[in-house]
Amino acid sequence: MKAFEILSGDGIEGLRQVERPERALGPYEVRVRTGAVSLNFRDLMVVRGVYFDPAPHPVIAVSDGAGEVVEVGAAVTRFRVGDRVMTTYFPDWADGPATAAALHDTYGAQLDGVLCERFVAPETGLVRSPEGLDDAEAATLPCAAVTAWNAMFGRGTFGPGHTVLVQGTGGVSVFALQLAEATGVEAIVTSSSDAKLERARALGARAGINYRSTQDWGKAVLRETDGLGVDVVIEVGGAETMRQSLEAVRFGGEVVVIGGLSGFTGANVDPGALIAGNKSLIGVMVGSRAMTEQVARFVGQRRIRPVIDRRFGFGETRAAYEHLQAGKAFGKVVIEVG
Repeated sequence: MKAFEILSGDGIEGLRQVERPERALGPYEVRVRTGAVSLNFRDLMVVRGVYFDPAPHPVIAVSDGAGEVVEVGAAVTRFRVGDRVMTTYFPDWADGPATAAALHDTYGAQLDGVLCERFVAPETGLVRSPEGLDDAEAATLPCAAVTAWNAMFGRGTFGPGHTVLVQGTGGVSVFALQLAEATGVEAIVTSSSDAKLERARALGARAGINYRSTQDWGKAVLRETDGLGVDVVIEVGGAETMRQSLEAVRFGGEVVVIGGLSGFTGANVDPGALIAGNKSLIGVMVGSRAMTEQVARFVGQRRIRPVIDRRFGFGETRAAYEHLQAGKAFGKVVIEVG
């Protein structure tokens, strides 16, 4: 079968199309004909060699994919041939609190990923795709949508009537905006593009702040919320945005760190702001299979259509990575395989 391999650190130019033999299934494994995969910032981290503890050898790239079950192992009970499925981000994290062991292995970094014609996964590492979505749309959910869900609702203290600050208009951020709109949460969005802010408002954002023309955007968030601040900040910027995120969140609120587009070191965090404001700084890394199933049900029930910025063909894989790297996408970047 055709597949794209990457050795962590080899860069986008290191993505190679290869022929891989198909192996026999283990008793609890499932073979899926890949319809589509979606890219996340973590896939750029893998090619750059800065993702957490990657395999020392080439692996099939990309963590998030969706398609149709074409073969099941002898002991599989969760799926049958013909089911439409998508991956979970952590095949070893079924439910409950995260552990270091459960969060170690991911597709496309430590394990072979899904950027191939057919992939094999344990039945515990898959969930059913939502009704009404095609494979490209379903492939956008496992990392980005689940991360947004966990960042907002994972601690059970957030819901209708609350406010969230969403940074940028990448995959996680747009999903956070869509989930907020569907649950009665008010969202404020930051971006360097007025055109993207208009699109965010069309998706339900209460307000948009251009962080280039309004460099003190943390203060602008306070003005937008009558001096109170938002209940939750979904922090994707990293070191360069942390200080203003803490400024923008209310007394007793949470800054949920889910990424580091500007890097992870050198963050200017004032411990006094945390103590005096009774504020929390929380790290979230995607979510469990149970969360993924929750998201899939919610998206299907509410008929949420994931926002896809652009669909690429299998042979355009490098171009898809370059498009994501350019940072201009609104929503998700998808590669159609089938």
